[in-house]
Amino acid sequence: MSIQATLIVAIYDIIGYLIMTNTQVLLKDLIQLEYEDDCNGFATIEDFFEFFSAKTVLKSYTLSDEEILQGIKGSGNDGGCDSIFIFCNGLLVKEDFLENREILSDSTLEMIIIQSKTSTSFKEDAIMKWKAVSNNLFDLNKRIDDYSNRYNEDVRDSFQLFRDVYTTLIRKRIKLNLKYWYISEGEQIHPNVEQQGDELKEQIKSLFPSAKISVDYYGAKRLMEILNTPSVQDYELSLADNAISLGVNKDYIALVSLKKYYNFITNNSDTLEQSIFESNIRDYQGSVVVNKKIHSTLTKNDNIDFWWLNNGITILANDISPVTSKSLMITEPEIVNGLQTSNEIYNYFSEHPEKLDSDSRHVLVRIIVPTNETSRDDIILATNNQTSIPKSSLRVSDSIHWQIEMFFKQKGLFYDRRKNHYKNLGKKNSEIVSVSYLAQSLIAVLLQKPNYSRARPSTLLTNDEYYDFLYKGDIDLIVYYKIIICANRIKNYLRQCGLYNASQQGDLLFYVLYYSFAKKNNSSQISPSDVKSIDIDILTDKDISEYCSHIYEIYHSLGGTGKTAKGSQIIETLMQEFK
Repeated sequence: MSIQATLIVAIYDIIGYLIMTNTQVLLKDLIQLEYEDDCNGFATIEDFFEFFSAKTVLKSYTLSDEEILQGIKGSGNDGGCDSIFIFCNGLLVKEDFLENREILSDSTLEMIIIQSKTSTSFKEDAIMKWKAVSNNLFDLNKRIDDYSNRYNEDVRDSFQLFRDVYTTLIRKRIKLNLKYWYISEGEQIHPNVEQQGDELKEQIKSLFPSAKISVDYYGAKRLMEILNTPSVQDYELSLADNAISLGVNKDYIALVSLKKYYNFITNNSDTLEQSIFESNIRDYQGSVVVNKKIHSTLTKNDNIDFWWLNNGITILANDISPVTSKSLMITEPEIVNGLQTSNEIYNYFSEHPEKLDSDSRHVLVRIIVPTNETSRDDIILATNNQTSIPKSSLRVSDSIHWQIEMFFKQKGLFYDRRKNHYKNLGKKNSEIVSVSYLAQSLIAVLLQKPNYSRARPSTLLTNDEYYDFLYKGDIDLIVYYKIIICANRIKNYLRQCGLYNASQQGDLLFYVLYYSFAKKNNSSQISPSDVKSIDIDILTDKDISEYCSHIYEIYHSLGGTGKTAKGSQIIETLMQEFK
C-alpha cells in the first residue's frame, strides 16, 4: 500500500474516533451495559465484543449463547478469524456432526468467518489477514498442520473440520457458501477496503469455482438495526380453505397449498426458517427411503393431491388466532413432526422455483396449543415414534429432564430442554444450562470419561448404556445440581484467570471437573452417592487453581492439543495417581 493510501486510511481512523455519530455512541453504551450485566467470563470489553457482535449478526441462526461462545477463535494467531461458524442445511456443524448422519444430495454447506473490532473504522489489514489465512488453509493441496506456528489450534481445527465435511460430501453435489463478515463500530467503508474485499472474493473463487463468496461489512448503524429488530414470534399461515376448529383449546386442522407452506417455512426468504423447527428434533435425515418417497411424490406432480399420500405436518404453538377465515396467526410455532416433509417441499421448490405459482397441491397441517409441558412432550413422542428421529432428540422429553428443569429453576438455574427457551425469556447465559453441557459434565464425573465429553459434544445421549445409567437410575436431583455448579465455577475460572486460551479452556474443563470430585472423594471412581455426600463448598478457588495447573502440566506434556484432550492418555494418567 502506498504512503498516500496509508495516510488517507489513517485520516479516516482519526475522523472516526473524533467525530462519533449518535448511533456509534449508543452502540458503545449498549455494549458497556451488556458487559456489566453479564460479561460471560470475558476479562475485557474488547474480548466481549467478539461474543456480542457474533451473537448479533447470527441472530437469525437461532444459536444458543453456548454455541456462540464455542465459535469464538480469537486468542492470538487467529489470522483475522475472531469467530468461525460452519452450517450444513442450517444446522451447526460440530466435530461429531457426520457420525450416524446421512446428508442429502444438493445440501448447502456454509462457513462464516467473522472479524470483530471495536475500532470506529474498517481497515485493510483485516482483509489482508483473510487473504493469507484463506490461501493457506482453504487450499486442499496444503497441510493444515504445516501452519501450527502461524495459526492457533482453534482456527486450524475449524478449517480442518470444514475440509473433512466438504470432502466427505463432495460426491453429493454440495452447494458451498463462504461468507466473510467484518464487524466494527465504524460507519464509512474506504474504497481501498472494498477493493481488498473484491480481491479476496476473486482469490477464493480460484480455489472453489462453484462456491458463492461474499464479503459483508457490519458497522454501528447496521448492528443497531439488527438489535432493534424484534425476534419474530408470530407467523402467519395462509390456508387453502376454512380451518376445522377442534374446540376450546384453539386446535386446528387445515389444508395449506404447497406454495403457502413453502413461504411459511422460509419466511419469504431463500433459506429454511430454522427457528420454527422444534430445536431438539429438527435434524433432517437426508436421503433415506421415506424421503425418497416424499421426493418422488413431489416430482411426479400428477393429478393426485400431495396430502392424499402424506401424513402431514404437526405444529405446536403458544397461541393461535384467526386473522381471516383463511389465515391463522401462530405464536412461536414449532414444527415437531413433518420435518422430512418440510425439507423435501423446501428442496423441491428451491430446485424448481418456477413451479411455485403453478403447483396446485396441498399439505395437511395440524396446529395444536398444548395445555401444559407434559402434553407437549407426549405429542412430540407420539408423533415421532414411527420415524428415525435421533434418540438424543426425543430423550429430552423423558420425565427426568422435566424434573431436572424444575429442580434447577428452584436453585436459580434454567435447564434448556427447549433450546433457547430461557434465552428468549431474557435469562442470562450464566444461568442457563444446556442439555449437552449437563450430559458432558455427568459423563466426565460419573462415568470418569472427560475425554469422551470433550470429543463427542453432539452425540453423548445416543449411547443407551450411558443414558440409562445417567438418567434412568435413582440418581438424586441434587447430584445433577452439584456437578453443574462445580462445572460452572471451573469454567468461569478458566476464562477469567488469563492463563489459558479458548482452545485450552475447552480441553481442560471436563478433566478439571472430574479431578475435583475425585480429589474430594479421594478415589478415581465417583458414584452418584459419592457426589451427593460431598460438600461442594469445600472446593475452594485455590483448589480449582491448583487442579487446573496440575491438569495443564499433564496435558502439555502429552502434546497440549485438542487431539490430546480427546484421547485416553490424560485420564489414564489421572487414574494412576489414585492407585
